[in-house]
Amino acid sequence: MPRRAWRHARKAVHRRTAHLPPNAQGVLWMVVSGLLFTVLNALVRSLSQQFDPYQTQFLRYFFGLLVLVPWIVHSGPQAFKPQHVGSHFLRGGLHTVGLWMWFSALPQIPLADTTAIGFTGPIFVMLGAYWLFREPMRWERWLATGLGFAGVMVVVWPKLSWSAAMTGSGGGWYHLIMLASSPVFAASFLLTKAQTKFESPRTILVWQCVSISLLSLPAALMHWTHPDLTQWGLFALCGLLGSAGHYCQTRAIHVADVGATQSPKFLELVWAACLGWIAFGDVPSQSTLIGGLIISAATLWVSRREARGKGALSQAP
Repeated sequence: MPRRAWRHARKAVHRRTAHLPPNAQGVLWMVVSGLLFTVLNALVRSLSQQFDPYQTQFLRYFFGLLVLVPWIVHSGPQAFKPQHVGSHFLRGGLHTVGLWMWFSALPQIPLADTTAIGFTGPIFVMLGAYWLFREPMRWERWLATGLGFAGVMVVVWPKLSWSAAMTGSGGGWYHLIMLASSPVFAASFLLTKAQTKFESPRTILVWQCVSISLLSLPAALMHWTHPDLTQWGLFALCGLLGSAGHYCQTRAIHVADVGATQSPKFLELVWAACLGWIAFGDVPSQSTLIGGLIISAATLWVSRREARGKGALSQAP
């Protein structure tokens, strides 16, 4: 997109959303982030069946960094100088561990299930936000998150049972490995929120790509498989989608408190089921449809309450 067109689009979005309370703006940013990550997950799932998990995550974040190079050059490297570089590598380390578990399980689990399991993360995030940041967790947010989590369980509960894991039916072990990545990603997410107090969203985004690329590279080189031209192009697209998604996510938690941004993540299950049906011909199961309806209702309800300014906080610095 030409720079002038991008600037015009950004101003148009700002005009349409500037009147909204900060928490409502955060909800919108998180919805866009969810759409981008759903498409990314579909692409990465295909690539992770062809490459080692560490190589997949390295190339995904390396290309995420490459697509940011024009932005870095235009703004000047000094604009991305971090205040506390150690915090970026701490976050990168946490995210690298979570990504290894996630990428290891991803090829073995349906796209809708992958998305649904990721929704256990908001529970850890909301508890951590209350404990670390003393954010007010109003009953609307707890109720919406509880209903969303119930919708997730409708979808994946049989596959998360211990007996399923022990027998290997439905990829039980892989479901549990992916589930274990949720608290790790939650810790990374909370560290991001802390960083927004002294770092800009663009600095956080760039250094996330730098740290994860560097930390993933040694293991990636040990299991390297040379991609063909099409695969290089798909990794480049993954980098673009991932950087855009993380930028929207960081913007969401920059303008709003963490708790307000968690319930919209449950809509990603709906996006994943629709994408699986359109792109791969996967017909959503009855449990997926029921769970999706519960999730959508909870998300719509809490989003409308946030848009009315119920308990909206002043904008984060």
